Amino acid sequence: MKNFNISMIALAIGLAFSAGVMAESLSKNQYESHVKNIEAEYKVAKVGCDSFAGNANDICVAEAKGKTSIAKAELEASYKPSVKTRYDARITKADADYTVAIEKCDDKAGNDKDVCVKEAEAAKVHQIADAKTNMKTSKANAVANEESDDANAKATKKRLMRIRVPRQISAMLIKIGRAH
Repeated sequence: MKNFNISMIALAIGLAFSAGVMAESLSKNQYESHVKNIEAEYKVAKVGCDSFAGNANDICVAEAKGKTSIAKAELEASYKPSVKTRYDARITKADADYTVAIEKCDDKAGNDKDVCVKEAEAAKVHQIADAKTNMKTSKANAVANEESDDANAKATKKRLMRIRVPRQISAMLIKIGRAH
């Protein structure tokens, strides 16, 4: 049990370090290195699960697999940031949480187990709905920002034409306005 706690602490520190580094943009070599680190952390966590028996082992393995899949999805979202990769990361988290919850439900019996499974399913549906909402909101914000930028560029062009700034300077200022 003591060995398992040390392994889990090492896993937590590794994941925390990986998350901090992932906030920056990643090169392909850094990305591949992080993937190897995530896979190594999974192996350590899985070895730590060997000290458990029965359903406790199944729960531990499901948690380790879930953390690995979440870490990989978040890494992908950092490596190739987009609305789609962030959505995929949220869906991966929902799936991992659901799998762990179902494993935990296996410890229960009868009506308690049925209620547990229904709660796990409801939580997954809720997380997926949140992910879809976030994706749609992000897309709508991107469209609104683009339209706002276009409107600002047109307004800048009109202002410059009114004050009769030479065309070369006017064109340069309009390009600068679109870049922001």
